[in-house]
Amino acid sequence: MATTFSTPTASEWWRPGRHADRRPLLLARNRIQRAIRDWLDHEDFVEVDPSALQISPGNEAHLHAFGTAAVGNDGTARQMYLHTSPEFAMKKLLAGGETRIAAFSHVWRNRERGPLHHPEFTMLEWYRTGAPYEVLMQDCAEILRLAATAAGTGRLRWRNIECDPFAAPERLSLAEAFGRHAGVDLLSTLSADGTPDAPALGRALDAAGIGRSGDDTWSDMFSKVLVERIEPHLGHGRMTFLDRYPVAEAALARPAADDPRVAERFELYACGVELANGFGELTDPPEQRRRFEAEMAEKQRVYGEHYPLDEDFLAALSLMPEASGIALGFDRLVMLATAAPRIEAVLWAPVPEPVPDVDPR
Repeated sequence: MATTFSTPTASEWWRPGRHADRRPLLLARNRIQRAIRDWLDHEDFVEVDPSALQISPGNEAHLHAFGTAAVGNDGTARQMYLHTSPEFAMKKLLAGGETRIAAFSHVWRNRERGPLHHPEFTMLEWYRTGAPYEVLMQDCAEILRLAATAAGTGRLRWRNIECDPFAAPERLSLAEAFGRHAGVDLLSTLSADGTPDAPALGRALDAAGIGRSGDDTWSDMFSKVLVERIEPHLGHGRMTFLDRYPVAEAALARPAADDPRVAERFELYACGVELANGFGELTDPPEQRRRFEAEMAEKQRVYGEHYPLDEDFLAALSLMPEASGIALGFDRLVMLATAAPRIEAVLWAPVPEPVPDVDPR
């Protein structure tokens, strides 16, 4: 059935009473953004403003974009997409000569709506050339402290879980997390070059008493363990950096120098909520193309669709210097800093819920 966007009664955030309830959180949002901008300026970042309309929205199998058509002066339509991240555009700026850049970008992701998800949200993304990816962890810790201070709470909270952003962070590898929280030896399910072995992971899940489907891929099983057994334990009391993802789960990250099975990728968690995704950036165009093609083949297999590759982006990688980059969900950070119950509470004007068309007959 076709859908049209309208605002159901339950989402009438513009009613004066409801707006009055949300307004303190929205003003806190502004204070947090101002504090982060001041910090970025102090760190000599250049704030950039990438365009949202792109040839490719991103090439990760399980991210879903909003598509549209760009009509030229001659009336010819061309498929375009709203980006799921400003990453491609920002890396082109690094290729062009920028060295330290940041952006507060509106991004769009389809099939995502819930207490922590919204189809349009704000992503804070920043890059440092010539810096190891561990520096991004220090950046994150500082930003979380700024947010809690600007909100006036000094703490982060989601439902009944609290996190002290001033406490020393925890850094935990995926291999350590799988062993600690699921009883699974993750690295034993990867070949020497990082190729995943689905039967080996399946046997490990069976031995640990973790349910699975017979047709689950290695990635399916990996995600199941991560979501069900690991993520709920992260960021309690202090922030957690979940580090060294398998290369198979890090399409845009370079392999770790000491172990080609894992990559320079981490995710930041607070209160059991994922806040940020950081990388030591991959700058090898042929390898990046191979990974994108594999991701799009998986997307076609699972969802029956795929997105084009951005050939300009792949060309720019050959000029891009070594860099580390990260994307942080700004709205989620504001939620945790203000203890908001849902992401809509900290959005100035949330996207209306889609409702089915009504046949007047």
